[in-house]
Amino acid sequence: MMTDNDTLTPAAAVPAPAARGTSRLAALALGVAAVALAFAGWQWQGNRQDMAALQDELARRLAATDAGSKEERGARQALREQLESVQGKLGAVEAQVGEFAARSDQLQALYQDIARGREEAAVIEVEQAVAIAQQQLQLAGSVPSAILALQLAEVRLARIERPQAAGLKKALRADLERLAALPVPDLAALNARLEKLLVAVDKLPPGAHGRPQPVAPPEAAAQTWWQRTGGEIWRELKGLIRIQRFDREEPALLAPGQEFIFRENLKLRLLNARLALLQRDQVTWRGELTVAGDWLGRHFDGEDKSVQAARGELRDLAGVKIAAELPDLRETRAALALLRNGKVGK
Repeated sequence: MMTDNDTLTPAAAVPAPAARGTSRLAALALGVAAVALAFAGWQWQGNRQDMAALQDELARRLAATDAGSKEERGARQALREQLESVQGKLGAVEAQVGEFAARSDQLQALYQDIARGREEAAVIEVEQAVAIAQQQLQLAGSVPSAILALQLAEVRLARIERPQAAGLKKALRADLERLAALPVPDLAALNARLEKLLVAVDKLPPGAHGRPQPVAPPEAAAQTWWQRTGGEIWRELKGLIRIQRFDREEPALLAPGQEFIFRENLKLRLLNARLALLQRDQVTWRGELTVAGDWLGRHFDGEDKSVQAARGELRDLAGVKIAAELPDLRETRAALALLRNGKVGK
């Protein structure tokens, strides 16, 4: 029996299998939707986490970049400050370099002035040395002194670097060679020979002072008075007779009181000869020695060997040539004048 509850509606009239298929499809669609929603949620969650991580990484990188930017700005600022400091120091260095260049120019000019002053002083010293050499040759006739003066001039001339000095150096060297080639007497040996003669003057025996005094015979003491008286009368008579040779000059007789004065005058002659030797005075040298030799022959015992040796020594010394023809340094003085005028000497 059917009741009202059993009354089927039109929907209920749909067959049951069809209704169940629709329910399954809806459940399946709902599951798929749920799965898709879940997957979408999971994917959204993952994306969210990735975005959060990305944001963190981006924030970290931004922070690092910002820190780097700050460091870079600090470095740039420090670099800029260092550059400005270097530029300031460079400017100071350039100023110092300019000042140094100016001072270098001043020092160079000062050095040139000093060099010119030294050369000028050297030229003056060379002139003085050449003048001294000329005076020694003309006035004193001293070749060694002139050589020393020219050697000093040559040393001073070495300081001069001008090309004009070449001619003066050549002329100076030529004059030195000419002076060195001159015969120079041995002054020390000649002076020693004069000194021996000076010492020997006091020992030379003089000539006779007058008539020889009669000497009593040794047997006079044994004679009687009339024999002694007769002998004295005879000796007086013999004294009235004088034998003299006229084929030669007799020596001048000296009184006993004049002997000392004569010896001193003879020494003065020898001293004058020594002075003439030092001055290269050939005329005075020969004249004084000749007069001294004549005095020895006239006033001293010519038979004595010491007197003969002294006269021979005086003759030898008088024949020694102590002076020579000396150069006048004409070429050196001409080259010096060219150097003073700034011209090039050849």
